[in-house]
Amino acid sequence: MRNEAIHRIKRILGKNVISAFYRSLGFLSDDRYLRLIYRLRMGKRLDLENPQSFTEKLQWLKLHDHNPEYTRMADKLGMRDFVRERIGEGHTAALLGVWDCFSEIDFDALPERFVLKTTHDSGSYVICRNKSELDIPHARKKLERSLGRNYYRTTREWQYKNIRPRIIAEQYLDDGNECLTDYKFFCINGKPHFMYVEQETAHNPGQTIVDMDFKVVPFLMEDRRNEVMPKKPLLFDRMREYAEKLAEGTPFLRVDMYCIGETIYIGELTFYHYGGFIPFNPAEWDYKLGQELDIESIGSRV
Repeated sequence: MRNEAIHRIKRILGKNVISAFYRSLGFLSDDRYLRLIYRLRMGKRLDLENPQSFTEKLQWLKLHDHNPEYTRMADKLGMRDFVRERIGEGHTAALLGVWDCFSEIDFDALPERFVLKTTHDSGSYVICRNKSELDIPHARKKLERSLGRNYYRTTREWQYKNIRPRIIAEQYLDDGNECLTDYKFFCINGKPHFMYVEQETAHNPGQTIVDMDFKVVPFLMEDRRNEVMPKKPLLFDRMREYAEKLAEGTPFLRVDMYCIGETIYIGELTFYHYGGFIPFNPAEWDYKLGQELDIESIGSRV
């Protein structure tokens, strides 16, 4: 599988080498850059003149749908206000602190368990389950590296370009499982179409993708499937409603949620799942979902 091969290359070369390669292409226009990376990641030519597949249309949206509101929605701090305006109070993890640099963090003032993350990229976070065991030098290295990086340069996801880089600390969420279950709603034209349930554990790594009837869909977006069917969350209908409210007015939005008891928390809003470089298996689903995604009404908001 191509996605598996890409992960293998990353493990061999290391993330720093891959990042350096992306940075070396900084002189390319967004258009030329996306065409090159799409060819490398997806193994085929990117058609931006007449995009038909889901992944092609996501790349097209990077170039043509520059709604300024998207920057606030992608900002891990600004997103909190957006969520409150759309679905009300109490749907983001409690904010414990905001800092411009790692050296400003007062760890003595933080509780025993918390999460540190940067506001301006994707995936840069540190989970602390026991403060006495926190590897602070490692956390510093990871978060300072993130603060010095503009995520836009790697995937040309323009909404990250002008987010102010900061570190925030949030409440540690615990749903009682070995690993916090992440529900990712994929909303096309403002409507939830399917949901990616992430329940990775040491014994059962993988993913489950279900439709809005909570039935397993006939495709994968990675190379592994969770062998255990997850239970349908008791608040599923409300989660779906929230996803729709948050995605209203967007051609595509991934809404990430956690369900803790009777409370639904929004974790992140993402406009381009995996940067839009998603090998589908079977590949035909890239085109089937592409027919669902309407870009005709976008025009150009660059």
